[in-house]
Amino acid sequence: MAESPAIDPSLDDGLAGDDPGYRAAVIDLLGVISYGEISAFERLAEDAKLAPTMQDKVALATMAAHELGKVAALHQRVSDLGGDPFEAMAPFNKAIDEFHRHTAPADWLEGLVKAFVGDGLANDFYREIAAFLDPTTRDLVVSSLEADGGHAAFVVDRVRAVIADDPTVGGRLALWGRRLMGEALTQAQRVAADRDSLTALLTGGVDRPGLDLAALGRMFTRLTERHAARMSELGLDA
Repeated sequence: MAESPAIDPSLDDGLAGDDPGYRAAVIDLLGVISYGEISAFERLAEDAKLAPTMQDKVALATMAAHELGKVAALHQRVSDLGGDPFEAMAPFNKAIDEFHRHTAPADWLEGLVKAFVGDGLANDFYREIAAFLDPTTRDLVVSSLEADGGHAAFVVDRVRAVIADDPTVGGRLALWGRRLMGEALTQAQRVAADRDSLTALLTGGVDRPGLDLAALGRMFTRLTERHAARMSELGLDA
């Protein structure tokens, strides 16, 4: 079983407002998650056009609405910390938009795998960072990442059913999942390179406990293990 990120019990909610460096890092994190949710909404709404049945179209549209519904609470937290939600999202538009351009699904099945695997990878990464946040922000981030309204089960059922009918589809989707993994890691590196504040959250650069190189290695091991588990759940090789 993959190790869970360690949560520092000494994190004080008050520091979110008192420490300018930490506050900027939190606003950046909430900004990138918010824009990721909005992008997921747009993508799922577009992918619904590829759905083979009306039931599937409705299911994807419902998934899209669920993603958009998470944004208001994230934006409110940004405002509570003295930031502007739309300014907080702006630095991440290019990286996230490029990720979606590079991973545009060719069909309905690739869209489902992307919604499950690609979003799961991003959520795992943000959940790791959340371990270094004050309790109020941490709880908000974790709750927004974990709430899926049963959509994961829908994707797993649909993909497994198609593979059962045509096993050759599994090989193509497995390659697609590996591509998503590579693109997601590239995106994460680009975001971190552009925003030193997010790197500081992980390394302790905002006067909070951070990860040493060994711990960073374990974190990426956990991300890889969770990706493999997610692929296995779909009936695909990682």
